[in-house]
Parts: sequence; C-alpha cells; structure tokens
Amino acid sequence: MPKVVGIRFHGTGKTYHFDPGSHDLHKGDAVIVETSQGIEFGIVSDDTIELPEEKLAAPLKTILRLADADDLIRYDENTQKEKEAFQICQEKIETRDLDMHLVNVECTFDGRKIIFYFTADGRIDFRELVKDLASVFHTRIELRQIGVRDEARMIGGLGVCGRELCCRSYLTDFVPVSIKMVKAQNLSMNPAKISGACGRLMCCLKYEHAAYEDVTKRMPRRGTVVTTDEGRGTIESVNLLRETVTVRLDKGGDADLLTRPYNELVIGEGRMPKSDRPQPEHQQEKVPVKSEAVADQSEQSNKVEKKSRKRRSGRRRSGRPRKKNPETPSGDAV
Repeated sequence: MPKVVGIRFHGTGKTYHFDPGSHDLHKGDAVIVETSQGIEFGIVSDDTIELPEEKLAAPLKTILRLADADDLIRYDENTQKEKEAFQICQEKIETRDLDMHLVNVECTFDGRKIIFYFTADGRIDFRELVKDLASVFHTRIELRQIGVRDEARMIGGLGVCGRELCCRSYLTDFVPVSIKMVKAQNLSMNPAKISGACGRLMCCLKYEHAAYEDVTKRMPRRGTVVTTDEGRGTIESVNLLRETVTVRLDKGGDADLLTRPYNELVIGEGRMPKSDRPQPEHQQEKVPVKSEAVADQSEQSNKVEKKSRKRRSGRRRSGRPRKKNPETPSGDAV
C-alpha cells in the first residue's frame, strides 16, 4: 500500500493526500507542494499512513521539499498582501454598490493569482470589479461565490458547546444534515438550539445519529402494551439515552407511573388503541353541556324546519297549486 501524508492549505479546509517521498514528515511541518493551482505552501495535518490504492481519488503528487526560511518569509509577505487586497476590494465593492459580502482573500504562493471569496443572495455581475482589481494588482484575479457554511469555516468562531467550530478545527468535508436527525434524537425544534454559526443545522447532529437509529430500532414505541413486575400497562414515554421507558399501569392514576429499563419488560398485545388507554381523572375528556337557552332555541328551530318540510311534501303529493298572496295582482285589472 502506498504511503500518504495529509496536507492542509491556508490553515483550514479539506485535507489533501500527497506522496511524502523520502521526507520524514510530522504533524505541523511546513512543506512546499505542487498542485493544480501551481506551487503552494502547506502544513502537514496528518502523519504518514498507508492507504489502499482504491481509496485514492487521483494519482499522488510528491512533496517537493520542506519549507526553508526564505519560504516562510515569502509566506508572511503573501499574508500581508492578502490583508491589503481585502481592504482594497472592500472599497471597490462599496464604490460600485455591489450587493455582495467579501469573506476572505487568498494569494497563491508564487503570487500569480489572487482569489477573492464572497457570499451573495443571487448572481452578481462582477466583471467591472475584476477589471478594477487587475489594474491595481497586475496579476490574475479570480472571484468565487461560496455558501454560508464555507463562510463560517473561513471566518471561524465558537459553537454553542463553547469549543471551536468543527468545520474550522478538524472537519475535512461537510456532511448532509437533515431535520430527520433532529426528530430521531428527540431534540427541540427551536431553530436557535439546533442551528450553528452559519445558520444551518449543526454538523454535530450527524455524529450520534447512527447510535440513535440503533437504539430506536431496539426499544419499544410509545403506546405499546407491556407487562412489568407490577402489572400490565402502556408505555407513555421513551428515554433513548438511558434506554428506559415510562409505563402507565392500567389503574389510570398519576401515581401509577413507573420507569423501567426496556429489556426488563415483556411486550404484550401490541399497541393499545388511544381510546382504550388509561387516563388520569384530570385529563379525561369532558362532555360540553349546553345552556338551557341555547338548547330551547335549537329545539324550536328544529320543530319549525320539520313543519315546513311536511307542508312542502303534502303539496307535492296532492298536486294543489300554492296559495297566491291576495295583495299581489294576478293579472290585468278589469
């Protein structure tokens, strides 16, 4: 199996694999590598490991050399150039009144290209902006529109847990996160509690999703009839983390709730219909009682309606024409 080493560029982002060659590399070493964008300055993020060839996406490129003092000086100069380019680009955006938010600027190690990263709600016509920047820096200019998750990774920050954002510290790729994972873990649907710094669902919801799916398959569902050491009852709630269930015994009172590990229960006759489940007295459905005035009024209206129906049906059977109003003229006056 070929040996590979993980390299990250600009301190964050995806880890790329390279052939270490004859170099003895360790995590944190600065190296010079050749990429599709040209010569780049990178940092070793993973120690040298052996990886099967079928897991390699493309032929490996060899690390050119370890970074020396001159390379470090050049890297610092590029970093300073990126800060100046950010300020100049921000001024050009305001001058042209473009609806875009500049996020980050990256300068290639050889200085042949400067990349500007920005976010926007829709498509932006930045052709004139590119001409302005090219006239200032006299090099190749590239503008890339990114999403809010990439923006959070570039800027960095702290999550609700108090730690550095996962995408900034160690995540190599963004994984799909859906609202189904939130429901499976019985979390609050409050967006403020399940959203990250980027405004999207937190990436950490994916970490334990497989464990929650496994527990959900093994544990009985709410409403299942079970037999406990104190008698027969119905499952009221399920605690996935503790792997326990709360059972309401058939007696129907609030004091008849008990919590047991799910593996100590005997599954009974399937799910009990909702109408047959025992309910405490304060939760029992109350039949609304109509007031006497409303009842009398509805009874009288029903009687009147029945009489009118009988008159109409009697006329149809007898064939007699309806009585005409004597006040209304029925023809020409004589």
